[in-house]
Parts: sequence; C-alpha cells; structure tokens
Amino acid sequence: MATMADVARRAGVSIATVSHVLNRTRPVLPATRQAVLDAIDELGYTPNTLARSLVTSRTRSIGLAVSAISNPYFTEILQGVEAGALEHGYGLLIADPHDDPGHEREAVRLLHERRVDGMIIAPSATPDALLRYLERHDVPTVFLDRLVGAPAGSGFPYDQVCSENTAPMASLVTHLAERGHRRIGLVAGLPGLSTTAERITGYRHGLARAGLPYDERLVAHGDSRAEGAEEATHRLLSLGVPPGALVTSDNIMTVGALRALRDRGLSVPGDLALCCFDDFSWADLFTPRLTVIAQPSKEIGATAVRLLLERLASPHLECRTVRLPSAFVHRTSCGCPEGVTPTESPGTGIPRKGPES
Repeated sequence: MATMADVARRAGVSIATVSHVLNRTRPVLPATRQAVLDAIDELGYTPNTLARSLVTSRTRSIGLAVSAISNPYFTEILQGVEAGALEHGYGLLIADPHDDPGHEREAVRLLHERRVDGMIIAPSATPDALLRYLERHDVPTVFLDRLVGAPAGSGFPYDQVCSENTAPMASLVTHLAERGHRRIGLVAGLPGLSTTAERITGYRHGLARAGLPYDERLVAHGDSRAEGAEEATHRLLSLGVPPGALVTSDNIMTVGALRALRDRGLSVPGDLALCCFDDFSWADLFTPRLTVIAQPSKEIGATAVRLLLERLASPHLECRTVRLPSAFVHRTSCGCPEGVTPTESPGTGIPRKGPES
C-alpha cells in the first residue's frame, strides 16, 4: 500500500507539501499541486482520513440536515452544497429531519456524533430543541432557506442564508392585479416557517400596492405539502365568491393546487390565473407555462458552505444573514399571451426573465 512518503518521492516534493495539497492548509503552486495529484493517482494512494482527523481534530466533513430532499428546490440546494464542499475538499453527510422537531434534533445529534466539522440546516417551524442542542455542544452551524431567531439570552453564533421572499411575492400579486384581478387567493406554507410569514407579508404588500383590501378568507395554508395545498385550493374555490387568481407559495404546493383545479375541471388561465413561488425544471412544460419566482437554490447551497468554512476558520466572526435575489420568470399561466413581457411592477425591484423560449 502506497504511503505519503511514496507520493512525495514520485512527485519530487517533500512530505509536508503532499500534506498541504491533501489538507489544503497552505497554498501550493499549481504545477506542484498537479504533480502531487498525478502521483497520488499513479500510486493509488488513499489518505487515512481517520488518522488525519485524530491529529487535526477535523474530519473535513459537513453535516446537512434538510427535509424533503426529493423536493426539486432542496435537491438543487443539495447540489450547491455538495459542489461547494467538494471544491474545498469536504465530504457530506445528509439527514432528513422530516420537518419534525423531535426527528430534527435526533438527526442533528447523529450527525454530530459522526464528528462533522460543522452543519448546514434547514430548520423546522419550531427549532427550539435544535437550537438548545447546537448551543450546548457549540456546533458551528449555518441555517439555510428558513431563518431562525436566537433563543433568549443565547450567545451562540450562527450564520444564515436565504433568498428574498417578501418583494418577490409582492411582485406576483401586483402583476395579477395589473391583469385586472381583484380577488387573489394565496396557498400559504407551513405556519411557523420564516418563508411562510415573509411570503404572506409579501402577499399583503402586493395587495396594498394595488389598492386591494386584505381578506383573510383568501389565504389558506397548504402546510408546504401537495396534499395540504390540494385541500387548501378546494377551500378557496368553495368560497361564495371564489378567487379569480391564485398564488402558491412553493413548488410542491403548486402541484397540489393543479390537482384541485384538474378535479374541478378548471383551466389555467381561462378559469383561474396562477402564479407560483419557486421555479422547477418542468414548469415550462405545463400548458400553460407557469409564471414563477425563481430562487437561486444552487447559489444558496454554495453560499451556506462558504459561510460555514469562514466560520470554521474564524469562530469569532460576527453573525451574518445573507439574502440572495430571486427572479420573476414571466410565462403564460398568469393570463399574459406568449411574447408579452410586462414592465416591472412599481417598487418591487425584482428582475424579470422571459417570457422564456
């Protein structure tokens, strides 16, 4: 079995240089680094990760706790996290907390017991037990997608990264109002999540901007599930005066809303205009093609890795919350014909794409 000394001899460098290449502990000239990598490949050298972790107290691994990994949005976040981790020589351990506070704490505990260097977590709606665990064990952590508040008296530092929610949601509502809609329904997410609260706030801002009153009967929670959104959409459509337009708060709930519309034999946008928060790969394959807010999901994942690695390198950095811009992707489910690009809604500041070809 090849050793680090064998690699050093083959590459014509010192053992220390091989170590720096493997551990990324010091910059190495590109040609020298490539010579070491070539020697590793030729000799079939496999670093002893366990032995190295005992010496450095680092496993060069990151724990990722994200619910509903099958959701295309979180799948793309996972891709961003994985790419960022791999770029910096880190492995990834993944757990699904199932958006359940008890399961969440257990999943994080198991990741922690595997001695990950830090964690990236999309927290549940009630993360109190999680926060207490992280603070007690001083686990370097970055929260993504959903923001959390610090427990009372907590000095535990954590960074956060998410997309903008309020202004993008307002832009969808404003656009529908510009199309002449006066009763705009909202299928909202799981209560307690920051994304749910911020998107409801954006919905209300959009109504106010259009001079429309807020009617709580036009807001139904789908609890961030397709089945919940299907039920919520049926409730909205059963109102004495149902909405003429609908906004869904995430891609999974969009699927549920479309099922409810299909069950009632309603067409989009003929019978009801539809706009959605979250883009996904098949959104432009529907007829009509879905007008959406596209979040920078891969960038969210990559940014979470960057923040975590910076936190590991400098534990006493001030806590940071990074918000990344989302984009209005204009297609046709809102009722606009193909080829029409709306002007930006006043005051939203949301970049628009499309209509896409």
